[in-house]
Amino acid sequence: MTPALMDDYPPQPDRLVTLTNWRKAPFSAWGFRNVRRIIPTANIAASGDAVALEPALEEIGHVGFNGHDGNPTTVSQALRATQTDAFIVLRRGRLASEWYGNGMNATTPHIIFSISKSISGVLGGILMDRGLLNPDDRVTDYVPELASSVYAECTVRHLLDMAVGIAFTEDYDDPKGDVMRYRYAMGWDPLPAGEAPDDLRSFLARQKPDGQKHGELFHYVSANTDALGWVYERASGQCYSDITSEYLWIPLGAERDAYITVDSRDAMRAAGGICVTPRDLARFGEMIRRRGVADGRQVVPGAWIDDINEHGDPEAWARSEFADMFPQASYRSNWYRIDRTNNVLCAFGIHGQWIYIHPQAELVIVRMACEATPLDIDRVRGWRRGFDAIADYFL
Repeated sequence: MTPALMDDYPPQPDRLVTLTNWRKAPFSAWGFRNVRRIIPTANIAASGDAVALEPALEEIGHVGFNGHDGNPTTVSQALRATQTDAFIVLRRGRLASEWYGNGMNATTPHIIFSISKSISGVLGGILMDRGLLNPDDRVTDYVPELASSVYAECTVRHLLDMAVGIAFTEDYDDPKGDVMRYRYAMGWDPLPAGEAPDDLRSFLARQKPDGQKHGELFHYVSANTDALGWVYERASGQCYSDITSEYLWIPLGAERDAYITVDSRDAMRAAGGICVTPRDLARFGEMIRRRGVADGRQVVPGAWIDDINEHGDPEAWARSEFADMFPQASYRSNWYRIDRTNNVLCAFGIHGQWIYIHPQAELVIVRMACEATPLDIDRVRGWRRGFDAIADYFL
């Protein structure tokens, strides 16, 4: 049996999780649920008055589908055979199924990577509804410091929809590429010897165009959502963690505080740095399923949720680098509509993070994981088949 990580005081070198290895297997099994012990963070306060999740348990472990390798499996087998940390199924807002592994439980915060973007996407609708933000405004109306960057001619809507013509390649495995330099700036990796210190906002201000016209393509670049977070801070006069708490986490009825990573100059990682508990992520998904309503409160404008479902550009998606992952999808306000017929929405993050929302089945599924590979398309497709099978079971 392999000894547990971080179980000595001090930990043995082969079991020590650090800034260098926290996203790499096997260290990520501990790192993804202990981010604030590795990276500086800011708190996102909860309400203190949580929306109840009543149990209505269903036996779904036998539900079958073809897994990532194309072979038949079941929900129960897949959970145990993959690097799943948490798995929750809500049906009509009640707990139909709940499963945990790798030291997780219902109240353990876990990093959700790019599901953070989908949180940012709905915050835009809330700020617009409060009269603080206009998606058609230019980014530089809020953040003039970006006037010399690719964002100079962008609108807020371009950031929301990943429709920026930016010269940035989102390659998680290139040790010398754009993403690695981005990680140094946000404080997610130690700076190599001889490298000049950097920070997230300075990094954003250096980003350049690629010659493509804004608004006519879907080009997935995480830095766009960090620019969006900066816009929100200027629009509201608050830091991003307080915006998220006041306008979303408290009215949502979250049970536990969330938190977000910050860089050396207190810039908060809106694109991928939020850590939340599994049940609170399920509450968030249920609020989206209910057209922005949580416990009778309109948290996100219903029209904003409608807009996500109705105004994604399928042609821009079809030309994108993600078209093979979710065929026939569209993207709007940092949400994926992966089934345009049934309005199935999902939020998705690297290393296996998911929110899957199926309106017809009245279903929300949350998965948190520590998959070794940041983006494994076969695993994405396999779990999508699994979620669809669970939805079919309830229909």
